[in-house]
Amino acid sequence: MDRRELRETDTRTLLGAATLVALVATAGSLFLSLGLGLEPCRLCWYQRILMYPLVVVLGVAAVERRAAVAWTALPLTALGTAIAAYHSWLQATQVACGVGAVSCARVQYRIAGLTVPNLSLIAFLLVSGAVLLAWRWD
Repeated sequence: MDRRELRETDTRTLLGAATLVALVATAGSLFLSLGLGLEPCRLCWYQRILMYPLVVVLGVAAVERRAAVAWTALPLTALGTAIAAYHSWLQATQVACGVGAVSCARVQYRIAGLTVPNLSLIAFLLVSGAVLLAWRWD
């Protein structure tokens, strides 16, 4: 395997991993709302709006080995990371939030001790890291 083929394989693997993280985050959010009946707050909706398209965008980029998807994906992940970090901060420091019908500061569910915004933050960071590595290695 020559260097170019190795780079293409690495790009596909990284973008595939980013797609998988986005897919798990998307499926998890749908399970929490549709499966468990939890109502998402406004900040949760914003995070979903930024995560859901990444499944398709990154999936297509992985198939095409197109690391330049960073120009599309990174603005979504940067904004998603900022919102998830703010949402995590709200839940850690506030008791109420006056935005929307469901309080953004209310912790509705924990997985392994982490709140849903904490998990969203981790997912956005993982996707960002994989996309950045694929772009840098390309």
